[in-house]
Amino acid sequence: MNALPITPIAETADTVTLSRTDYEALADLVADAQDLADADAVKARLTAGETEAFPFELAERILDGEHPVIVFREHRGFTARGLAEAAGVAPSYLSEIENARKPGSLDAMAKIAAALHVPLDLLVRQ
Repeated sequence: MNALPITPIAETADTVTLSRTDYEALADLVADAQDLADADAVKARLTAGETEAFPFELAERILDGEHPVIVFREHRGFTARGLAEAAGVAPSYLSEIENARKPGSLDAMAKIAAALHVPLDLLVRQ
């Protein structure tokens, strides 16, 4: 990740004032870091041999027509940008998959499934 060129507008001993753009960039980085930490925690539990049951509400959302990638992404607490980064796919490509404009290549879907720590077959729409 590249360092952001953050330029404080004003500083005191207790506060720093940032532009809205700088603040939002920092907030996005914090959200992305939390996404990665949460994904690592799930991976550690699954690696330790724990099995996972998903809430029935997830199945209901998928049966109601929501894209499984969106449902599992939100269940895992990922932002779209965070999942794209964790899966190593372009955010625009993830958006096209989630909005059913593209089905997603097998490689991309496998990367997304791995980032979400779910079996690939749970993400494929039938």
